[in-house]
Amino acid sequence: MPNIQDLVNGLVISDDKEAYNCLKRLEIESGCSPVVYSYFDTFAEMLDSKNSYIRTRAILLIAANAKWDIDNKIDEIIGRYLKCITDEKPITARQCIKVLPIIAKYKPDLKNDIENALRNINLLKYKENMQALITKDIQRALVDIVTQ
Repeated sequence: MPNIQDLVNGLVISDDKEAYNCLKRLEIESGCSPVVYSYFDTFAEMLDSKNSYIRTRAILLIAANAKWDIDNKIDEIIGRYLKCITDEKPITARQCIKVLPIIAKYKPDLKNDIENALRNINLLKYKENMQALITKDIQRALVDIVTQ
């Protein structure tokens, strides 16, 4: 198995299939230990990528490492993170919405910010069929957050 640094480097390569494999391996490792958390700043930088796939990978890895966030790094970037719920790419927005309950679970002090952001999303920028899907994602996320 490649080392963690190699997997993190692989998140931004042009081969999307390989980058996805790196993401999945990092998510698995994040579930077991805090070793991936040490790359949090890299993930935070990836939120600003012009590539929506890279932004999505950052979103997912930040959420996957919320339970290890003893330095409150998520608190520092929560505004930037929550902007992703209205990403120009609806699939990226949906991925962000879906993992917000994970962040709320491990960062209860951010619950109100997350709930307010979800309740105030303007979906008009998306096509009608995507608006319906995103609305369902928002409803599920809010239920998950409230019932935690």
